[in-house]
Amino acid sequence: MRLVWTVMFALASSAAFAASPEDDYIAARDKAIADIAAMESTNAPVETLDAANEKARADLEKRLSALLGPFTVKDFPAAGTINIESLSSSDVGFGMLDGLRHGTEDGPSIVASTRGLVERWLQSRAAETDADLKLPTSFDAALKLDAFYTQAIGSDAAFTSTLDFALKKPDGADMAIARLGGWAQDIGPNSDQEVVVTVVKGNSVLIAEAPATPPVPKIAACDAAWTAADAAAQKLAKQATDDSDENTSDAANAAWTKGDNDFRACMGKSLPDTPAYPALLAQAQALADHMAGK
Repeated sequence: MRLVWTVMFALASSAAFAASPEDDYIAARDKAIADIAAMESTNAPVETLDAANEKARADLEKRLSALLGPFTVKDFPAAGTINIESLSSSDVGFGMLDGLRHGTEDGPSIVASTRGLVERWLQSRAAETDADLKLPTSFDAALKLDAFYTQAIGSDAAFTSTLDFALKKPDGADMAIARLGGWAQDIGPNSDQEVVVTVVKGNSVLIAEAPATPPVPKIAACDAAWTAADAAAQKLAKQATDDSDENTSDAANAAWTKGDNDFRACMGKSLPDTPAYPALLAQAQALADHMAGK
């Protein structure tokens, strides 16, 4: 009898400590990153590194597909591609959120992940020493930050928000957040605005982005505020060039940053009163509803 209980205890312990599918995926991802880093340290040819990177990403894509299960959001392709663009820390697209992207980068797309993978990813970002990369571990807090979207689903550009939509949480969803904003490498007015919607339902996390429809209209008062700020900043920048004055250069950058912030604040305040706003809100709501299964 003692032997029977010993065997049963061993089996129970083994099951309790068995790696989860997420554990297996993370272990495989970290090994691939380490392997590629080791190859880079030996100055392996670029072609060899690219081949290793693509092979590892394909393997991780299969693991994620099995982990996430079927994807059935209306109007989006069922098959997804891995969201992480590179497993080399020296490449753009390294360290993006673990998940599958359904759709295209230029058109509507949804990145599918799990609450567990997002929480692990946030923990890794919370440990960052670079203040620009550091994120809170709190799920709710992170989803309200532009830096989350920049690092999670962007690669070579930064996300800046214009406004948050007053979204009705779809039935069955635990959380739904919708934002209007855009990705760009420079500050200033960005006409390529997108509706970005995040829906959390159970263990599922879906982050959608789609070009704003209709396009976000220009608002004369906001454009005028930016033009004035840009002119003042350029004057300071020219003075810095003429005088080689670093402090003046810093002042120019600060003026551009303030002008950008003021422009987006103006847009966020003014857009709800434009004829385009109800359609933009409806687009965000429809995305959220489809992601929640309606």
